Amino acid sequence: MLKCGVRPLVNIEYRQSISRWQVLAFAMPLVFLACVVAAVVQAQPPGRTPGINFVPTRHNIADAMLQLATVGPEDVVYDLGSGDGRIPIIAAQKYGARGVGIELDPNLVETAWQIANQAEVASRVNFIVGDLFEADLSKATVVTTYLSVSMMKMLEPRLRALAPGTRIVSHAFPMVNWAPERRITIDEAELFLWIVR
Repeated sequence: MLKCGVRPLVNIEYRQSISRWQVLAFAMPLVFLACVVAAVVQAQPPGRTPGINFVPTRHNIADAMLQLATVGPEDVVYDLGSGDGRIPIIAAQKYGARGVGIELDPNLVETAWQIANQAEVASRVNFIVGDLFEADLSKATVVTTYLSVSMMKMLEPRLRALAPGTRIVSHAFPMVNWAPERRITIDEAELFLWIVR
């Protein structure tokens, strides 16, 4: 019997009348659901988080990067960590190239598509929510980046393995073990060009 005048929340007589089968019938679907959720969570690979914060390349620098790579209508420009998509969009709009942006943040990819539609180049670009370290770059004739020294170091073996003649342009960050063919400064921004041999 409870003291202090507090009434029990569950009637003891009712609780005793619940059979084991009723408890199992109630609990089994919950156990099954918990197992399914656990299996789904285990099956999901851990998601990569962006290695850097999005800092847009100024339009004049983006254009200078494309000029440094001598982009033309026959090119397919891949921008790694494409943010709002400005480099692929400029490549399509100004140089008649095809552009592909690889970006982890789905919100930025959505923004890139909106801008591409406004610029009327959506048919010449593609924006992919994906990891730049895992993306298929085999169709690229030009690769552009604005990442970090550590990310460039990790990317270097993949970039060296691209088809001969592929041009790679980095804004601000060189590759530690690969000397650039050209290095220029535009409005205090350093740009680096490599050509796969």
